[in-house]
Amino acid sequence: MPILVTGAAGFIGHHVSKRLLDRGEQVIGIDNLNDYYSVELKRARLTELQRSHNSFSFVQVDFADTAALTEALKPFEIDRVIHLGAQAGVRYSITNPHAYVTSNLVGHLNILEYCRHREGMKHLVYASSSSVYGSNTKLPFSVDDRVDLPISLYAATKKSDELMSEVYSHLYRLPQTGLRFFTVYGPWGRPDMALWLFTDAILKGEPIKVFNHGDMMRDFTYVDDIVTGVVACLDNPPPDDGQKKAGGSVNPHRVYNIGNHRSEPLLRMIEVLEQALGKKAERELLPMQPGDVRETYADITAIQSDLGFEPTTPIDVGIPKFVEWFRKYHQID
Repeated sequence: MPILVTGAAGFIGHHVSKRLLDRGEQVIGIDNLNDYYSVELKRARLTELQRSHNSFSFVQVDFADTAALTEALKPFEIDRVIHLGAQAGVRYSITNPHAYVTSNLVGHLNILEYCRHREGMKHLVYASSSSVYGSNTKLPFSVDDRVDLPISLYAATKKSDELMSEVYSHLYRLPQTGLRFFTVYGPWGRPDMALWLFTDAILKGEPIKVFNHGDMMRDFTYVDDIVTGVVACLDNPPPDDGQKKAGGSVNPHRVYNIGNHRSEPLLRMIEVLEQALGKKAERELLPMQPGDVRETYADITAIQSDLGFEPTTPIDVGIPKFVEWFRKYHQID
């Protein structure tokens, strides 16, 4: 049966769809193609998938629209769902809160309802976020940590998604895996992310905005490693055995961190980027942005133990790959 991928025109959705298609799966991709960032980039991702795989079908629909979603998925027999679509971005949630409630809460509920009414639904894998850890000071962040003190609305919606999924797993025995992603980067990335913004500014000779005066660390995770983890999760739904699982549930519901398990200083990331570009950055040092955290660092013990997940791409390898793609996409010599 085909696999449903929401947010298929998005960064991670594009790469997950491609990996599934490459191994012979049929993929139904949905996305509302909103203008949070370049719709042209989203369409280019879809074109790349459609050009190379006949087994990819795309439907433009907003999964937060219950009736439209139901109608759009009527023709398909689906038994696995990878729910990656969401309104992303911590800073954007400060100024556009309603977009997050609609997409991340109503939208997640609609996907849960779709899955629980589908006979034979094998597994729902959904995107959470490392932002749920809020201002935790205990490092690395573990799925066993308390995460009830978020510092952005985006984080609050992602934690709420985990809670809703736990309820549906309990009530309807729906097998689910939630994935807390840590600073994903790579080819076809998002224009609102630091690596894209820095690369674009440096190539144009413009200053880069370095928040908290550079005193920040991130668990930068290359997108190919993320996809490997997502697909491994899809292929291994949690058992309904009453045993405690990653994240604490005794229902068929796991929550995993997916990160590089290596927290890098922001200034080192900039240095690696400068080397890849062959050009120095002009740095504009700024205070911390509301909703941001100083450091992220993933404890991936749970997904390592359960699924054998091992990230393999350090930033010294991944950032040059992104730069190579960026130059090619923008036709920059």
